[in-house]
Amino acid sequence: MRVKRGTATHRKHKKILKLAKGYRGGRSKLIKEAKTAVMHAGADAYRGRRQKKRDARSLWIIRINGALSAHGISYNKFMNDLKKQNIELDRKVLSQIALEDPKAFEQLVKKVV
Repeated sequence: MRVKRGTATHRKHKKILKLAKGYRGGRSKLIKEAKTAVMHAGADAYRGRRQKKRDARSLWIIRINGALSAHGISYNKFMNDLKKQNIELDRKVLSQIALEDPKAFEQLVKKVV
């Protein structure tokens, strides 16, 4: 008896079309186009998840640098002095302090410099 693979193929196609739901034109209706669209979207999403972390760190640095400019100290010198004093606050926490509690940030700057 021969093996007919129609159900397996149909299942695969349905899976791809489900992932491509919401795409414009043939990308959501035609199997070949949907498959490439889904593949590229997956690659972009993977890259984006890593880029998001870089963007967040960049934003933290910009916020810290902005808060430090009012005190007349460079970001570079501030981070170096923090390390020398063994104050282990990461950039995320420093940016939150700078944004939400400027007085506490000012005290931190005075303690470090």
